[in-house]
Amino acid sequence: MKHTARPLLFSIPPLVLSLLLSVAVGSVFIPPAALFHLLGVRLAGGAIPAEWQTFAVILFDLRLPRTALMLLAGAALGGSGAAFQGLFRNPLADPYLMGVASGAGLGAVLVLTGGLPRTLAGYFTVPIAAFAGALLTVAVVYSLARVGRTVPTTHLILAGVAVSSFTGALTSFLMLTSTGELRRALVWLLGGAAIGGWRPVWGALPYVVAGLGVLCTSGHALNVFQFGEEQAQQLGLPVERVRVIIIAAASLATAAAVAYAGIIGFVGLIVPHLMRFFFGSDYRRVVPLSVLGGATLLLLADVLARVVMAPQELPVGMITALSGAPFFLWVLQRTRQQVY
Repeated sequence: MKHTARPLLFSIPPLVLSLLLSVAVGSVFIPPAALFHLLGVRLAGGAIPAEWQTFAVILFDLRLPRTALMLLAGAALGGSGAAFQGLFRNPLADPYLMGVASGAGLGAVLVLTGGLPRTLAGYFTVPIAAFAGALLTVAVVYSLARVGRTVPTTHLILAGVAVSSFTGALTSFLMLTSTGELRRALVWLLGGAAIGGWRPVWGALPYVVAGLGVLCTSGHALNVFQFGEEQAQQLGLPVERVRVIIIAAASLATAAAVAYAGIIGFVGLIVPHLMRFFFGSDYRRVVPLSVLGGATLLLLADVLARVVMAPQELPVGMITALSGAPFFLWVLQRTRQQVY
């Protein structure tokens, strides 16, 4: 436990800073004095001063729910990316490139185009559909990429791109033929919270917590997987059962993130690489650190999406794609020069 505690403590200050920026920065800036006073008043149950009523509405009805959703989505994508990379022993595996995110998006859109759920129970059904789409997609990608007992990197990328393109085309078709607002759907597709308020947060929370809870306890198993499946089997690890559990947990967390925050790429690719670079390749550290790092990265990307073209906001998925695509090319080049 000692080998993980210090890196975790090191990762908390950036997360706290990103949380403060997320609730303070936007088209309307909330001064630190007003921010902390409003939070203190709300916790104490006191009356909000009249001059800060506007800040209170922005903070409690808009900023805090959005911050919570981005935190959950970033944590889910970061932890899932670390798990996929460790499980497949592939530095290019992440929920976006594996097609899991697009499959989850298709499942969510199948439900959303039938009528946006208006009750809390309805919000809980969206990630179930997204989870089914994610699980089916990762199964198809893995089976298409597998050659004998191995999963070559090239095959995995090609299968992921092909399946992602197919599911993405189906998603776009459903959006274009739906009777809902097209712009709202487009924002979701590019990676943006199309549904405001606290209900999406409560809808995603149990799925993200359940999925990440399993992944954070799978560090030892992921370490054993680094020796190869046959060696892991000889060391006593029930390979097939553990693989299914990790894939299901990572897909569940990803599905919940995609269902409410939209399709956001490259977070699950960038963060695990940074965690391994700074803190080593022990997955008992990498997975929980990627959870915190993913939340921090997506919160900062969301802040950047608000200020780049203020007062107009960019989809956060556009920001992560602009930063993640060059990173992906660097990783691809690196894998050609050394064995991962």
